[in-house]
Amino acid sequence: MDRTERFYKIELLLRSRGCVSFDALRAELDVSPATLKRDLQYLRDRLSAPIVYDRFDNGYRFEAGDGSTKAPRQELPGVWFSETEIHALLTMHQLLAGLDDDGVLARHLQPMMDKLQGMLGADESEARELMRRVKVISTARRRVPSRHFELLGSALVQRKRVWLRYFKRSDRRVSEREVSPQRLVNYRNTWYLDAWCHASDGLRRFALDAVQEARPLETKARHVAVKDLEAQLDAGYGIYGGGAKVSWATLLFSAEAAQWVANEEWHAQQKAHWRDDGRYELQVPYSDPTELAMDILRHGDSVEVIGDKALVASIAQRLRQASRLYA
Repeated sequence: MDRTERFYKIELLLRSRGCVSFDALRAELDVSPATLKRDLQYLRDRLSAPIVYDRFDNGYRFEAGDGSTKAPRQELPGVWFSETEIHALLTMHQLLAGLDDDGVLARHLQPMMDKLQGMLGADESEARELMRRVKVISTARRRVPSRHFELLGSALVQRKRVWLRYFKRSDRRVSEREVSPQRLVNYRNTWYLDAWCHASDGLRRFALDAVQEARPLETKARHVAVKDLEAQLDAGYGIYGGGAKVSWATLLFSAEAAQWVANEEWHAQQKAHWRDDGRYELQVPYSDPTELAMDILRHGDSVEVIGDKALVASIAQRLRQASRLYA
């Protein structure tokens, strides 16, 4: 039984029996007197558990905070984790911090992280060392002002509409919109908001770094089921996954490039197989070729688009334009 399990056991014993002697606690936990003393002291000092020694009954019990004889309903946190699980949660926190702009998420999660580290007790330094040894390297991150992230996240949780002033990069225009937030998406180190746009009467995806101003509204947000979000916004390739028509691109990678590409997931619905000559054929759905073309181009002469004439022509044109820069 590890220490967090002992804490839980102590809480149950005091809850069910009211007052439990030191010897009875030792017998139930099967620990030494010194270990039990450390556990009781830790529960009182670090987790603020109101455990007191009752001289009259010669045992330990929870002390009621209002002067009554009845103990409060909940003294200790209702959820307990093993030390292995705590280490996993702290590691997850460090990974999440790598996605965090301006420390917004970390700031709200820090009290929970402090408590998790406190639950490790003597292993607290080990947990901190573990977190320092998990590193997330983010490239080309587009930072989001914390005020916008918090406001939109709050509106999403509270199911409220938001007014946005938004800069659309494709035509370099600024528009004002009323939206119902549906989902926050982190994609390639950039945050996006999936929302129902009441101006265009449909689902749209907004880059948070392009939000110039945001204001919460008291109007209740329109609800869109997750399955409908996925069907309309995730069907195609990448962040441009939405669209009425979805086409399939067939990419043929060289045997050398295949060693890496074969272990990559380009899309949840992708299809792939190895050819006899060691090349790797990958099929991915797309509705807008913009991002797919960028990913194809980064593989240079290690990939060939086959069958899709429109996509082949688009890639060829971009390669010709790029080659002129270095002629």
